[in-house]
Amino acid sequence: MPDFPTLAKLAEDLESGRTTSRKLVEACLARIADPTGEGQRAFIHVDKDAALAAADAMDGLRKAKAAPSRYAGIPISIKDLFDIKGQTTRAGSRALDDSDPAEHDAAAVARLRGAGFVVIGRTNMTEFAYSGIGINPHYGTPKGAWNRAEGHVPGGSSSGAAVSVLDGMAHGALGTDTGGSCRIPAAFNGIVGYKPTQRRVPLDGSVPLSLSLDSIGPLARSVSCCAILDAVLANEPITAVKPRPVKGMRLAVPTTIALDDLDTAVSETFERALKALADHGAIIERIEMAEFHDIGPMNAKGGFAAAESYAWHRYLITSKGDVYDPRVAVRIMRGEAQSAADYIDLLNERRSLIARVNARIAPYDALVLPTTANTPPKIADLADDKAFTTQNLRALRNCTLINMIDGCAISLPAHRQGAVPVGLMLAGAGGSDRRIFELAVGMEAVIRV
Repeated sequence: MPDFPTLAKLAEDLESGRTTSRKLVEACLARIADPTGEGQRAFIHVDKDAALAAADAMDGLRKAKAAPSRYAGIPISIKDLFDIKGQTTRAGSRALDDSDPAEHDAAAVARLRGAGFVVIGRTNMTEFAYSGIGINPHYGTPKGAWNRAEGHVPGGSSSGAAVSVLDGMAHGALGTDTGGSCRIPAAFNGIVGYKPTQRRVPLDGSVPLSLSLDSIGPLARSVSCCAILDAVLANEPITAVKPRPVKGMRLAVPTTIALDDLDTAVSETFERALKALADHGAIIERIEMAEFHDIGPMNAKGGFAAAESYAWHRYLITSKGDVYDPRVAVRIMRGEAQSAADYIDLLNERRSLIARVNARIAPYDALVLPTTANTPPKIADLADDKAFTTQNLRALRNCTLINMIDGCAISLPAHRQGAVPVGLMLAGAGGSDRRIFELAVGMEAVIRV
C-alpha cells in the first residue's frame, strides 16, 4: 500500500502552498472512483460536488489567512451512522431508505466541519454497527489490507472508514466504537483507531447501537493524527502530544481472558512488542484481572447492546425486519427477552465493575493487550453462521472489556512490514485519554521493531 501522509504533513503542505485542498480532494475522489480499488464498496455515498466546493472555499480562506485551523481543507470520511445535513442516514441498512434527510449535521460532523475538514463521503459499515467483522450484505464488503487477492474482512463496524484511510480515499475517518468498532478495523488494516472516554464526545445526530457503550472516535494513520481529530471531536484545543519516554512506563498485561485463544501471529507479534518495550526500559507486569470474569455473565442475555438496540429498533424491525441482515436482526431481538429488572441489574453490575477495575489498574500507566484475538479471517470462510459468530466474538472480546469499564483505548499496528496486520491495544480508565495518547506516541515506533 502507498505511504500516505499524516495530517501534520498535509497541514504543512497546505500552509507552504505545496498543495491545495482541491488537489487533495481530487486525488481522494480519483482513488474512490478507481475501478480496481475498493472505493465502490468502502463508500455508500460520495459527496463529490460538495467536497470540491468546500475545498475551494478552504483554499480561499487560507489565501485570505482566515482558515479555521491548520487542517482546513483536508478530506475525511464519515461513517454512515452520522447525520449530514440534507442526506439520509442509512446506518449501513436498507431499512432506513425512506427516512427523511437530516435537518442538521451530527455534533461530531459539525465539529469537524468547523475545523475546516472536508467531508468526502459516507463510508460503509456493518448494518446498524452490530458486528466486529465488517460484512455488509446490502452494500458489499470492502476487502481489508491483508492479502486482497484472497479477500479478508476489513473489521467492523467501521469497515469503510478504515479502508478509506488505508487506501488514501480520505486522510482521516470518523467512526464509532461500542465494542471495538474503531479499534478492530484499525487492527485489521494496520492503521490507528481510538476509542475515547465516552462522555467526551456528544452522540447527538448518530444512530445509536448502545447509548451506554457507544463512543465516537477517529481512525487515522498515526497516533498524532488520531489525537488531532479527537481534540476536534471533543471540542478541546489541538495541542501537540508530548511523547512519554518508554523507559519507566508502568504497563499491566491482563492475563485473564485477554490472552486466551490467540491466533499464533497475534501471540507472537504481541510478545515481540512487549519484549521491545521491555528492552527500552518499560516496566511490564502480568496481572490477573478477576473482574473480567464478570463481563461474560453480564452479557449472557445480550447485555447493553441487545437491550438498548431493541428499544430503538422494536417498531422498525416489526415493519421492515425482512430487509435487515439476519445476523444483525437476531442479535437485536435478544433484547426483547430482557426485563427491566435485568437492565437495572446490568447498570448496577457495571458501576461495581468500573469501580473495582479502576482500583486495580490505578498503580499502572496503562493496560496493554492484543486488540483482537484473531487475524483478519477470509470473507469466504464466514459464509457459515457458526464460523461468523466464532470469529466475530474473537474480534470483539478484548475491545469489549474496555467499553464495559468505561475506559479509553487506542489500537496501534504492531506487526512487521509485510506481515499479517496485528493491533496492540493500550487502554486506561475513563478520563485518562491524554495519558494514553502520550504513552502511545512514545511507543508507536518501538513496538514494530
